[in-house]
Amino acid sequence: MKIADLKKDYDKLQIRYRAKELDSIYNGGCEENPDICFVFMNPTGKNIASEKSWEGRKSPWLGTKNIWKLFYKVDLLSESLYKEIQEKKPKDWDYKFCDHVYEEIANNKIFITNLGKCTQLDARPLPDEVLKKYLDLLFQEIDIIKPKVIITFGNQVSSIILNKKISVSLNRKTSYELNVNKNNYKVYPVYYPVGNGIFNIDKAIEDIKWIIDKEIKNEILI
Repeated sequence: MKIADLKKDYDKLQIRYRAKELDSIYNGGCEENPDICFVFMNPTGKNIASEKSWEGRKSPWLGTKNIWKLFYKVDLLSESLYKEIQEKKPKDWDYKFCDHVYEEIANNKIFITNLGKCTQLDARPLPDEVLKKYLDLLFQEIDIIKPKVIITFGNQVSSIILNKKISVSLNRKTSYELNVNKNNYKVYPVYYPVGNGIFNIDKAIEDIKWIIDKEIKNEILI
């Protein structure tokens, strides 16, 4: 199975659970053994690719600014591309530029996804029962790409994926084991860094740098 094979299931859930006038947002980046799989909550209509007229890739955070600061600050996005993103208005993100952004993401061996692929009009939190409908599909994503490390953003997403109550503030720089199809993965819960969580972005950056040093750079040195 390939990542693209899951799209039809995501689209069915979009019709059932959120804005029917918007499309699902899927994922993007390195699809073969990425160093890190980043798992966010769910997309909103601020993503320009959620429009039904959009014919390009439907990956997270297209046409937005704030989240790319995090990837830049942890050295997973070049300064030149970060500056380009900050200078662009949403309407300036054309298909070529969106592909350019995710080519760099893929080259830096990271994969970006959401637990819920159902796009909603605003940023109100989704109920647990809706996000749980996507859990098996997320596990299929993980099984296909087989990342070295998984980083989950926020209490809600981390708790659902790990099937236990997680408070990020009490679990910083702490890993949990997740078994997916007989393979074990390290999962690190991290502060949600945008929206209402923008005040925690520096803590998220600090923790992600620590995780990269411990799990990725140390492995390369060994």
